[in-house]
Amino acid sequence: MTSDRTRPNILLITADEWPGRIAPGDERNAARIPTLDYLARLGTTYTRAYSECPVCIPARRSLLTGTSPRVHGDRTFQPDADMPDAPTLPAVLRDHGYQCFAVGKLHVYPQRDRVGFDDVLLSEEGRSTLGATDDYEAFLADEGHPGRQFTHGMSNNDYQVRPWHLPEHTHPTSWAATEMARMIRRRDPKRPAFWYLSFQAPHPPLVPPAAFLDMYDRADIDAPIRGDWVDDRLPFALRQVMDQWPMGDERDVAEARRGVYALCTQIDYALRVVLGTLREEGVLDDTIIVFTSDHGDMLGDHDLWAKRLFYESSARIPMLIVGTDGDDRIGVGSIDSRLLGLQDVMPTILELAGVPVPATSDGTSAVGVERRSHLYGEFGESANATRMVTDDRHKLVYYPAGNRLQLFDLVEDPGELVDLSDVQEHADTLGALRALLISELYGTDLAWLEDGQLVGMPDPGGVGSVDRGLHGVRGLHWPPPPITAHPGRVVGAPGEH
Repeated sequence: MTSDRTRPNILLITADEWPGRIAPGDERNAARIPTLDYLARLGTTYTRAYSECPVCIPARRSLLTGTSPRVHGDRTFQPDADMPDAPTLPAVLRDHGYQCFAVGKLHVYPQRDRVGFDDVLLSEEGRSTLGATDDYEAFLADEGHPGRQFTHGMSNNDYQVRPWHLPEHTHPTSWAATEMARMIRRRDPKRPAFWYLSFQAPHPPLVPPAAFLDMYDRADIDAPIRGDWVDDRLPFALRQVMDQWPMGDERDVAEARRGVYALCTQIDYALRVVLGTLREEGVLDDTIIVFTSDHGDMLGDHDLWAKRLFYESSARIPMLIVGTDGDDRIGVGSIDSRLLGLQDVMPTILELAGVPVPATSDGTSAVGVERRSHLYGEFGESANATRMVTDDRHKLVYYPAGNRLQLFDLVEDPGELVDLSDVQEHADTLGALRALLISELYGTDLAWLEDGQLVGMPDPGGVGSVDRGLHGVRGLHWPPPPITAHPGRVVGAPGEH
Protein backbone atom coordinates (compact mmCIF):
# COMPACT_ATOMS: atom_id res chain seq x y z
CA MET A 1 0.00 0.00 0.00
CA THR A 2 1.23 3.49 -0.85
CA SER A 3 2.30 5.51 2.21
CA ASP A 4 0.47 8.69 3.17
CA ARG A 5 3.52 10.78 2.33
CA THR A 6 3.72 9.53 -1.25
CA ARG A 7 0.04 9.37 -2.13
CA PRO A 8 -1.07 12.05 -4.60
CA ASN A 9 -3.12 15.06 -3.65
CA ILE A 10 -6.34 15.50 -5.62
CA LEU A 11 -7.96 18.72 -6.84
CA LEU A 12 -11.46 18.17 -8.26
CA ILE A 13 -12.86 21.29 -9.93
CA THR A 14 -16.45 21.57 -11.11
CA ALA A 15 -18.28 24.39 -12.81
CA ASP A 16 -22.07 24.58 -12.94
CA GLU A 17 -23.88 24.52 -16.30
CA TRP A 18 -20.65 24.62 -18.37
CA PRO A 19 -21.29 23.13 -21.86
CA GLY A 20 -18.94 20.44 -23.10
CA ARG A 21 -18.07 22.43 -26.23
CA ILE A 22 -16.33 25.07 -24.09
CA ALA A 23 -13.25 22.90 -23.83
CA PRO A 24 -9.69 22.80 -25.16
CA GLY A 25 -9.56 21.84 -28.82
CA ASP A 26 -13.33 21.81 -29.41
CA GLU A 27 -14.10 23.37 -32.78
CA ARG A 28 -17.24 25.05 -31.42
CA ASN A 29 -15.56 26.66 -28.43
CA ALA A 30 -15.88 30.45 -28.57
CA ALA A 31 -14.73 31.25 -25.01
CA ARG A 32 -11.26 32.28 -23.87
CA ILE A 33 -9.94 29.54 -21.57
CA PRO A 34 -6.13 29.82 -21.68
CA THR A 35 -5.62 28.06 -18.32
CA LEU A 36 -7.63 25.01 -19.37
CA ASP A 37 -5.86 25.05 -22.73
CA TYR A 38 -2.55 24.87 -20.87
CA LEU A 39 -3.76 22.07 -18.59
CA ALA A 40 -4.86 20.13 -21.68
CA ARG A 41 -1.24 20.12 -22.82
CA LEU A 42 -0.33 18.45 -19.53
CA GLY A 43 -3.11 15.86 -19.44
CA THR A 44 -5.97 14.17 -21.28
CA THR A 45 -9.14 15.77 -22.65
CA TYR A 46 -12.11 13.40 -22.79
CA THR A 47 -14.39 14.47 -25.63
CA ARG A 48 -17.42 12.25 -24.98
CA ALA A 49 -18.25 12.79 -21.33
CA TYR A 50 -21.92 13.20 -20.43
CA SER A 51 -24.15 14.03 -17.51
CA GLU A 52 -26.40 11.00 -17.04
CA CYS A 53 -29.15 13.24 -15.66
CA PRO A 54 -28.36 16.80 -16.81
CA VAL A 55 -29.72 18.79 -13.90
CA CYS A 56 -27.86 19.92 -10.77
CA ILE A 57 -28.83 17.62 -7.88
CA PRO A 58 -28.96 14.24 -9.67
CA ALA A 59 -25.72 15.03 -11.50
CA ARG A 60 -23.91 15.86 -8.26
CA ARG A 61 -25.17 12.65 -6.69
CA SER A 62 -23.55 10.72 -9.54
CA LEU A 63 -20.33 12.70 -9.13
CA LEU A 64 -20.06 12.20 -5.36
CA THR A 65 -21.22 8.56 -5.15
CA GLY A 66 -19.95 7.07 -8.42
CA THR A 67 -23.43 5.83 -9.23
CA SER A 68 -26.04 6.22 -11.96
CA PRO A 69 -29.44 7.83 -11.28
CA ARG A 70 -30.97 4.35 -11.16
CA VAL A 71 -28.72 3.52 -8.19
CA HIS A 72 -28.70 6.84 -6.31
CA GLY A 73 -32.45 7.34 -6.74
CA ASP A 74 -32.92 10.82 -8.22
CA ARG A 75 -33.74 11.44 -11.86
CA THR A 76 -36.21 14.27 -11.25
CA PHE A 77 -34.35 16.90 -9.12
CA GLN A 78 -35.36 16.45 -5.47
CA PRO A 79 -34.20 19.48 -3.42
CA ASP A 80 -35.15 18.00 -0.02
CA ALA A 81 -33.94 14.41 -0.52
CA ASP A 82 -31.11 13.13 1.66
CA MET A 83 -28.02 11.74 -0.02
CA PRO A 84 -28.29 8.01 -0.79
CA ASP A 85 -26.93 5.45 1.62
CA ALA A 86 -23.72 4.87 -0.33
CA PRO A 87 -20.06 5.72 0.27
CA THR A 88 -19.13 9.13 -1.11
CA LEU A 89 -15.85 10.03 -2.76
CA PRO A 90 -14.63 12.16 0.18
CA ALA A 91 -15.73 9.56 2.73
CA VAL A 92 -13.80 6.80 0.98
CA LEU A 93 -10.70 8.97 0.64
CA ARG A 94 -10.93 10.08 4.26
CA ASP A 95 -11.14 6.46 5.39
CA HIS A 96 -7.85 5.89 3.55
CA GLY A 97 -5.94 8.68 5.22
CA TYR A 98 -6.91 11.73 3.16
CA GLN A 99 -7.85 15.12 4.56
CA CYS A 100 -10.89 16.28 2.59
CA PHE A 101 -12.10 19.85 2.13
CA ALA A 102 -14.68 21.51 -0.12
CA VAL A 103 -15.37 25.10 -1.15
CA GLY A 104 -18.41 26.27 -3.09
CA LYS A 105 -21.66 24.64 -4.13
CA LEU A 106 -22.53 21.14 -2.88
CA HIS A 107 -26.30 21.18 -3.60
CA VAL A 108 -27.13 18.43 -1.11
CA TYR A 109 -29.77 18.26 1.60
CA PRO A 110 -29.54 19.13 4.42
CA GLN A 111 -27.28 21.85 3.04
CA ARG A 112 -24.68 21.52 5.79
CA ASP A 113 -24.36 17.77 5.27
CA ARG A 114 -20.61 17.40 4.76
CA VAL A 115 -21.08 14.15 2.79
CA GLY A 116 -17.71 12.90 4.02
CA PHE A 117 -15.64 16.10 3.91
CA ASP A 118 -13.76 17.24 7.00
CA ASP A 119 -14.98 20.78 6.39
CA VAL A 120 -17.03 22.68 3.81
CA LEU A 121 -17.14 26.39 3.02
CA LEU A 122 -20.54 26.69 1.42
CA SER A 123 -21.85 28.96 -1.35
CA GLU A 124 -25.39 27.85 -2.24
CA GLU A 125 -26.63 30.57 -4.61
CA GLY A 126 -28.83 32.26 -2.02
CA ARG A 127 -30.63 29.18 -0.76
CA SER A 128 -30.29 30.29 2.87
CA THR A 129 -34.10 30.22 2.75
CA LEU A 130 -33.70 26.49 3.40
CA GLY A 131 -32.28 27.31 6.82
CA ALA A 132 -28.52 26.77 6.50
CA THR A 133 -25.71 29.21 7.19
CA ASP A 134 -24.08 30.20 3.89
CA ASP A 135 -20.37 30.98 4.26
CA TYR A 136 -20.28 33.17 1.17
CA GLU A 137 -23.19 35.28 2.39
CA ALA A 138 -21.40 35.64 5.74
CA PHE A 139 -18.31 36.81 3.83
CA LEU A 140 -20.36 39.46 2.01
CA ALA A 141 -21.66 40.73 5.33
CA ASP A 142 -18.11 40.93 6.71
CA GLU A 143 -17.16 42.93 3.60
CA GLY A 144 -19.91 45.46 4.33
CA HIS A 145 -22.44 44.14 1.80
CA PRO A 146 -24.90 42.10 3.88
CA GLY A 147 -27.71 40.57 1.86
CA ARG A 148 -26.64 42.21 -1.40
CA GLN A 149 -25.64 39.13 -3.39
CA PHE A 150 -28.71 39.45 -5.62
CA THR A 151 -29.32 43.20 -5.71
CA HIS A 152 -28.01 43.12 -9.28
CA GLY A 153 -31.58 42.02 -10.11
CA MET A 154 -30.68 39.13 -12.43
CA SER A 155 -32.48 35.80 -12.07
CA ASN A 156 -30.93 32.46 -11.06
CA ASN A 157 -32.62 30.72 -14.00
CA ASP A 158 -32.76 33.29 -16.77
CA TYR A 159 -30.49 34.89 -19.35
CA GLN A 160 -30.43 38.64 -18.85
CA VAL A 161 -26.92 40.02 -18.37
CA ARG A 162 -25.29 42.86 -16.49
CA PRO A 163 -21.88 43.38 -14.86
CA TRP A 164 -21.31 42.31 -11.26
CA HIS A 165 -22.47 45.13 -9.01
CA LEU A 166 -19.98 44.82 -6.13
CA PRO A 167 -16.14 44.85 -5.97
CA GLU A 168 -14.64 42.05 -8.07
CA HIS A 169 -13.07 40.24 -5.12
CA THR A 170 -16.57 39.72 -3.68
CA HIS A 171 -17.83 37.79 -6.73
CA PRO A 172 -18.67 34.15 -5.85
CA THR A 173 -16.03 32.90 -8.29
CA SER A 174 -13.30 35.06 -6.77
CA TRP A 175 -14.37 34.09 -3.25
CA ALA A 176 -14.30 30.36 -4.04
CA ALA A 177 -10.83 30.46 -5.61
CA THR A 178 -9.42 32.53 -2.74
CA GLU A 179 -10.87 30.27 -0.06
CA MET A 180 -9.60 27.16 -1.84
CA ALA A 181 -6.12 28.66 -1.98
CA ARG A 182 -6.33 29.19 1.77
CA MET A 183 -7.54 25.63 2.27
CA ILE A 184 -4.48 24.37 0.41
CA ARG A 185 -2.13 26.44 2.54
CA ARG A 186 -3.79 25.22 5.74
CA ARG A 187 -3.39 21.52 4.92
CA ASP A 188 -1.65 18.99 7.15
CA PRO A 189 1.68 18.47 5.28
CA LYS A 190 1.98 14.91 6.57
CA ARG A 191 -1.22 13.65 4.90
CA PRO A 192 -2.49 13.63 1.31
CA ALA A 193 -5.34 16.01 0.56
CA PHE A 194 -8.55 15.91 -1.48
CA TRP A 195 -9.77 19.39 -2.39
CA TYR A 196 -13.13 19.93 -4.09
CA LEU A 197 -13.56 23.37 -5.68
CA SER A 198 -17.14 23.79 -6.90
CA PHE A 199 -17.88 27.03 -8.76
CA GLN A 200 -21.54 28.09 -9.05
CA ALA A 201 -20.93 29.82 -12.42
CA PRO A 202 -21.57 29.96 -15.34
CA HIS A 203 -25.04 28.97 -14.09
CA PRO A 204 -27.20 32.11 -14.10
CA PRO A 205 -27.41 34.79 -12.82
CA LEU A 206 -25.24 36.06 -15.64
CA VAL A 207 -23.30 38.73 -13.76
CA PRO A 208 -19.60 38.53 -14.67
CA PRO A 209 -17.31 41.34 -13.52
CA ALA A 210 -17.09 44.09 -16.14
CA ALA A 211 -13.43 43.27 -16.91
CA PHE A 212 -14.41 39.84 -18.20
CA LEU A 213 -17.55 40.98 -20.00
CA ASP A 214 -15.44 43.60 -21.81
CA MET A 215 -13.22 40.85 -23.24
CA TYR A 216 -16.04 39.90 -25.60
CA ASP A 217 -17.45 42.09 -28.37
CA ARG A 218 -21.13 41.31 -28.86
CA ALA A 219 -20.70 41.51 -32.62
CA ASP A 220 -18.16 38.66 -32.52
CA ILE A 221 -20.28 36.20 -30.52
CA ASP A 222 -21.06 32.99 -32.38
CA ALA A 223 -24.68 32.30 -33.32
CA PRO A 224 -26.59 29.25 -32.06
CA ILE A 225 -27.05 26.26 -34.34
CA ARG A 226 -30.50 25.05 -35.41
CA GLY A 227 -31.46 21.56 -36.54
CA ASP A 228 -33.72 20.92 -39.49
CA TRP A 229 -36.08 19.10 -37.10
CA VAL A 230 -37.00 22.27 -35.18
CA ASP A 231 -40.60 23.04 -36.13
CA ASP A 232 -44.04 23.49 -34.58
CA ARG A 233 -44.53 19.73 -34.04
CA LEU A 234 -41.88 19.26 -31.38
CA PRO A 235 -42.33 16.94 -28.38
CA PHE A 236 -44.04 18.35 -25.31
CA ALA A 237 -40.81 18.56 -23.29
CA LEU A 238 -39.25 20.84 -25.91
CA ARG A 239 -42.34 23.00 -26.32
CA GLN A 240 -42.37 23.47 -22.57
CA VAL A 241 -38.74 24.67 -22.56
CA MET A 242 -39.43 27.05 -25.45
CA ASP A 243 -42.41 28.48 -23.59
CA GLN A 244 -40.34 28.96 -20.41
CA TRP A 245 -37.48 30.67 -22.26
CA PRO A 246 -38.60 32.31 -25.54
CA MET A 247 -35.72 32.62 -27.97
CA GLY A 248 -35.54 36.41 -28.04
CA ASP A 249 -33.93 38.47 -30.78
CA GLU A 250 -30.36 38.10 -32.05
CA ARG A 251 -29.08 40.79 -29.70
CA ASP A 252 -30.54 39.09 -26.62
CA VAL A 253 -29.14 35.72 -27.65
CA ALA A 254 -25.68 37.12 -28.32
CA GLU A 255 -25.69 38.98 -25.01
CA ALA A 256 -26.63 35.83 -23.07
CA ARG A 257 -23.86 33.81 -24.72
CA ARG A 258 -21.45 36.67 -24.11
CA GLY A 259 -22.34 36.64 -20.41
CA VAL A 260 -21.77 32.88 -20.13
CA TYR A 261 -18.44 33.06 -21.95
CA ALA A 262 -17.31 35.87 -19.66
CA LEU A 263 -18.16 33.80 -16.58
CA CYS A 264 -16.22 30.85 -18.02
CA THR A 265 -13.18 33.06 -18.62
CA GLN A 266 -13.42 34.39 -15.08
CA ILE A 267 -13.34 30.83 -13.72
CA ASP A 268 -10.42 30.00 -16.00
CA TYR A 269 -8.43 32.96 -14.70
CA ALA A 270 -9.40 32.25 -11.08
CA LEU A 271 -7.95 28.75 -11.42
CA ARG A 272 -4.54 30.36 -11.82
CA VAL A 273 -4.71 31.55 -8.21
CA VAL A 274 -5.34 27.98 -7.07
CA LEU A 275 -2.70 26.45 -9.33
CA GLY A 276 -0.22 29.13 -8.32
CA THR A 277 -0.82 28.28 -4.68
CA LEU A 278 -0.18 24.59 -5.37
CA ARG A 279 3.05 25.52 -7.17
CA GLU A 280 4.30 27.81 -4.42
CA GLU A 281 3.45 25.19 -1.80
CA GLY A 282 5.58 22.70 -3.72
CA VAL A 283 2.76 20.20 -4.35
CA LEU A 284 1.64 20.94 -7.93
CA ASP A 285 3.60 18.03 -9.41
CA ASP A 286 2.11 15.70 -6.78
CA THR A 287 -1.51 16.70 -7.42
CA ILE A 288 -4.08 15.06 -9.70
CA ILE A 289 -6.29 17.72 -11.30
CA VAL A 290 -9.77 16.96 -12.64
CA PHE A 291 -12.00 19.58 -14.28
CA THR A 292 -15.63 18.90 -15.21
CA SER A 293 -19.20 20.20 -14.88
CA ASP A 294 -22.53 18.89 -13.64
CA HIS A 295 -24.19 19.53 -17.04
CA GLY A 296 -24.23 22.04 -19.87
CA ASP A 297 -26.70 24.59 -21.24
CA MET A 298 -28.42 24.77 -24.64
CA LEU A 299 -27.63 28.53 -24.90
CA GLY A 300 -30.06 28.97 -27.77
CA ASP A 301 -28.99 25.95 -29.82
CA HIS A 302 -32.06 24.50 -31.58
CA ASP A 303 -34.05 27.43 -30.10
CA LEU A 304 -33.65 25.93 -26.61
CA TRP A 305 -32.17 27.11 -23.33
CA ALA A 306 -31.00 25.61 -20.03
CA LYS A 307 -30.53 21.91 -19.25
CA ARG A 308 -32.61 18.73 -18.62
CA LEU A 309 -32.23 17.75 -22.29
CA PHE A 310 -29.96 15.21 -23.94
CA TYR A 311 -28.69 17.23 -26.86
CA GLU A 312 -24.94 17.77 -26.85
CA SER A 313 -25.13 21.36 -25.59
CA SER A 314 -27.02 20.31 -22.46
CA ALA A 315 -25.80 16.78 -21.69
CA ARG A 316 -22.18 16.74 -22.85
CA ILE A 317 -19.72 18.08 -20.29
CA PRO A 318 -16.04 18.98 -20.23
CA MET A 319 -13.72 16.37 -18.74
CA LEU A 320 -10.02 17.10 -18.35
CA ILE A 321 -7.60 15.11 -16.19
CA VAL A 322 -3.99 15.97 -15.40
CA GLY A 323 -2.03 13.27 -13.63
CA THR A 324 0.86 13.69 -11.24
CA ASP A 325 4.24 14.30 -12.81
CA GLY A 326 5.46 11.03 -14.29
CA ASP A 327 2.19 9.09 -13.99
CA ASP A 328 1.88 7.55 -17.45
CA ARG A 329 -1.68 6.33 -16.80
CA ILE A 330 -2.81 9.79 -17.91
CA GLY A 331 -1.66 10.82 -21.34
CA VAL A 332 0.08 14.15 -21.91
CA GLY A 333 -1.58 16.37 -24.49
CA SER A 334 -3.91 13.48 -25.30
CA ILE A 335 -7.46 13.21 -26.61
CA ASP A 336 -9.63 10.30 -25.46
CA SER A 337 -13.03 9.64 -27.05
CA ARG A 338 -14.28 6.87 -24.74
CA LEU A 339 -17.80 7.26 -23.34
CA LEU A 340 -17.82 8.65 -19.81
CA GLY A 341 -20.42 9.76 -17.29
CA LEU A 342 -20.21 11.61 -14.00
CA GLN A 343 -20.50 8.24 -12.27
CA ASP A 344 -17.00 7.52 -13.63
CA VAL A 345 -15.26 10.39 -11.82
CA MET A 346 -15.17 8.63 -8.45
CA PRO A 347 -13.67 5.32 -9.66
CA THR A 348 -11.18 7.23 -11.82
CA ILE A 349 -9.90 9.34 -8.93
CA LEU A 350 -9.78 6.37 -6.57
CA GLU A 351 -7.79 4.27 -9.07
CA LEU A 352 -5.30 7.09 -9.62
CA ALA A 353 -4.96 7.48 -5.83
CA GLY A 354 -4.46 3.75 -5.23
CA VAL A 355 -7.66 3.48 -3.19
CA PRO A 356 -10.12 0.57 -3.66
CA VAL A 357 -13.39 1.44 -5.42
CA PRO A 358 -16.42 0.51 -3.28
CA ALA A 359 -18.75 -2.15 -4.66
CA THR A 360 -21.63 0.36 -4.61
CA SER A 361 -20.14 2.29 -7.53
CA ASP A 362 -21.35 1.32 -10.99
CA GLY A 363 -18.98 3.71 -12.71
CA THR A 364 -15.98 2.80 -14.89
CA SER A 365 -12.50 4.27 -14.51
CA ALA A 366 -11.42 6.61 -17.29
CA VAL A 367 -7.86 5.27 -17.09
CA GLY A 368 -8.66 1.55 -17.08
CA VAL A 369 -8.77 -0.82 -20.03
CA GLU A 370 -12.52 -1.36 -19.63
CA ARG A 371 -14.68 0.77 -21.91
CA ARG A 372 -18.45 0.87 -21.95
CA SER A 373 -20.31 0.05 -25.14
CA HIS A 374 -23.05 2.57 -24.47
CA LEU A 375 -24.22 5.18 -21.97
CA TYR A 376 -27.78 5.66 -20.77
CA GLY A 377 -29.29 8.94 -19.63
CA GLU A 378 -32.59 9.83 -18.01
CA PHE A 379 -34.48 12.85 -16.73
CA GLY A 380 -38.00 13.17 -15.37
CA GLU A 381 -40.93 10.85 -14.76
CA SER A 382 -43.84 12.95 -16.02
CA ALA A 383 -44.77 14.46 -19.39
CA ASN A 384 -41.45 16.33 -19.56
CA ALA A 385 -39.43 13.12 -19.24
CA THR A 386 -36.70 12.29 -21.73
CA ARG A 387 -34.35 9.34 -22.15
CA MET A 388 -31.12 8.86 -24.12
CA VAL A 389 -28.80 6.08 -25.16
CA THR A 390 -25.57 6.63 -27.08
CA ASP A 391 -22.86 4.32 -28.37
CA ASP A 392 -19.53 5.05 -30.03
CA ARG A 393 -21.21 6.92 -32.87
CA HIS A 394 -24.98 7.38 -32.67
CA LYS A 395 -27.40 8.85 -30.15
CA LEU A 396 -31.06 8.00 -29.65
CA VAL A 397 -33.27 10.49 -27.77
CA TYR A 398 -36.72 9.43 -26.59
CA TYR A 399 -39.69 11.54 -25.48
CA PRO A 400 -42.43 9.31 -23.98
CA ALA A 401 -45.05 12.06 -24.23
CA GLY A 402 -46.21 11.53 -27.78
CA ASN A 403 -43.84 8.52 -28.14
CA ARG A 404 -41.23 10.45 -30.14
CA LEU A 405 -37.74 9.27 -31.14
CA GLN A 406 -34.78 11.14 -32.61
CA LEU A 407 -31.58 9.61 -34.00
CA PHE A 408 -28.32 11.45 -34.63
CA ASP A 409 -24.98 10.47 -36.16
CA LEU A 410 -22.49 12.29 -33.91
CA VAL A 411 -19.53 11.57 -36.17
CA GLU A 412 -21.02 13.06 -39.32
CA ASP A 413 -23.31 15.50 -37.51
CA PRO A 414 -21.87 16.55 -34.11
CA GLY A 415 -24.30 19.47 -33.96
CA GLU A 416 -27.33 17.16 -34.21
CA LEU A 417 -28.70 19.11 -37.14
CA VAL A 418 -30.31 16.15 -38.93
CA ASP A 419 -32.73 13.69 -37.32
CA LEU A 420 -32.23 10.28 -38.94
CA SER A 421 -35.05 8.44 -37.18
CA ASP A 422 -37.19 8.28 -40.34
CA VAL A 423 -34.33 7.55 -42.74
CA GLN A 424 -34.58 3.96 -44.00
CA GLU A 425 -30.81 3.46 -44.30
CA HIS A 426 -30.53 3.95 -40.54
CA ALA A 427 -33.38 1.63 -39.55
CA ASP A 428 -31.04 -1.06 -38.20
CA THR A 429 -29.17 1.46 -36.05
CA LEU A 430 -32.47 2.87 -34.80
CA GLY A 431 -33.71 -0.60 -33.92
CA ALA A 432 -30.53 -1.57 -32.08
CA LEU A 433 -30.45 1.60 -29.98
CA ARG A 434 -34.18 1.40 -29.30
CA ALA A 435 -33.70 -2.14 -27.96
CA LEU A 436 -30.87 -0.89 -25.74
CA LEU A 437 -33.04 1.93 -24.42
CA ILE A 438 -35.92 -0.44 -23.69
CA SER A 439 -33.54 -2.71 -21.77
CA GLU A 440 -32.59 0.22 -19.51
CA LEU A 441 -36.15 1.23 -18.55
CA TYR A 442 -37.33 0.52 -15.00
CA GLY A 443 -39.88 1.64 -12.42
CA THR A 444 -42.62 3.92 -13.72
CA ASP A 445 -40.99 3.87 -17.18
CA LEU A 446 -42.31 0.37 -17.74
CA ALA A 447 -45.76 1.89 -18.28
CA TRP A 448 -44.38 3.22 -21.58
CA LEU A 449 -44.12 -0.33 -22.92
CA GLU A 450 -46.74 -2.61 -24.45
CA ASP A 451 -45.75 -6.11 -25.54
CA GLY A 452 -42.12 -5.06 -25.19
CA GLN A 453 -42.45 -2.09 -27.53
CA LEU A 454 -42.41 1.64 -26.84
CA VAL A 455 -45.86 3.22 -26.75
CA GLY A 456 -45.09 6.14 -24.44
CA MET A 457 -47.86 8.29 -23.03
CA PRO A 458 -50.31 10.78 -24.56
CA ASP A 459 -48.98 14.23 -25.35
CA PRO A 460 -50.79 16.48 -22.81
CA GLY A 461 -50.99 19.39 -25.23
CA GLY A 462 -50.35 22.99 -24.23
CA VAL A 463 -47.35 23.96 -22.16
CA GLY A 464 -48.66 25.35 -18.87
CA SER A 465 -48.79 28.78 -17.30
CA VAL A 466 -46.23 31.58 -17.38
CA ASP A 467 -43.77 31.55 -14.46
CA ARG A 468 -44.90 34.29 -12.05
CA GLY A 469 -41.58 34.12 -10.17
CA LEU A 470 -39.35 35.54 -12.92
CA HIS A 471 -37.47 32.24 -13.17
CA GLY A 472 -36.64 32.03 -9.49
CA VAL A 473 -35.39 35.60 -9.05
CA ARG A 474 -33.96 36.35 -5.59
CA GLY A 475 -34.35 39.56 -3.61
CA LEU A 476 -32.73 41.44 -0.74
CA HIS A 477 -31.21 38.98 1.73
CA TRP A 478 -30.72 41.31 4.68
CA PRO A 479 -32.42 40.90 7.03
CA PRO A 480 -32.46 37.22 6.01
CA PRO A 481 -35.60 36.18 4.11
CA PRO A 482 -38.04 33.77 5.79
CA ILE A 483 -37.14 30.10 5.87
CA THR A 484 -39.31 28.31 3.32
CA ALA A 485 -41.97 25.92 4.55
CA HIS A 486 -41.57 23.86 1.38
CA PRO A 487 -37.89 22.87 0.92
CA GLY A 488 -38.85 20.40 -1.81
CA ARG A 489 -40.43 23.01 -4.05
CA VAL A 490 -38.66 23.52 -7.39
CA VAL A 491 -38.55 27.10 -8.70
CA GLY A 492 -37.52 28.59 -12.02
CA ALA A 493 -37.93 25.36 -14.01
CA PRO A 494 -40.43 24.53 -16.78
CA GLY A 495 -43.79 23.64 -15.24
CA GLU A 496 -42.59 24.59 -11.73
CA HIS A 497 -43.75 27.93 -10.33
